[in-house]
Amino acid sequence: MAAITYSRQGDYLLPNLTIPEGEEVHLGKYAYLRKQYLMKNRYGMYLNLLTAGTLNQHLIQTEEEAQNRMETLIQQMAENEGVTEELKARDQMEWIGRMNNIRQRAQEIVRNEILEN
Repeated sequence: MAAITYSRQGDYLLPNLTIPEGEEVHLGKYAYLRKQYLMKNRYGMYLNLLTAGTLNQHLIQTEEEAQNRMETLIQQMAENEGVTEELKARDQMEWIGRMNNIRQRAQEIVRNEILEN
């Protein structure tokens, strides 16, 4: 463990803390939403992840988990509600409307289960 250095600010000694340099990563939709949630609602956890250098890893893991859950939910909901390729061929606008509804519900579930947990 590296020794902590201090600098004098008036009458106080404050630690010289730095954030470890990490690789720059592209944040997807769910990683970005998770980061915003942590910053606004779980700031202590956000700072812990940031100073430990594991924030990007956490966000990437959250993105992958959310994407997998979305795919699973959409597939299951479409199957349960009879939204098939046959419906798409027969009535494309109906299929689009139902798939949009399924996608919105799946996003809400993912937001509640994964992003805000």
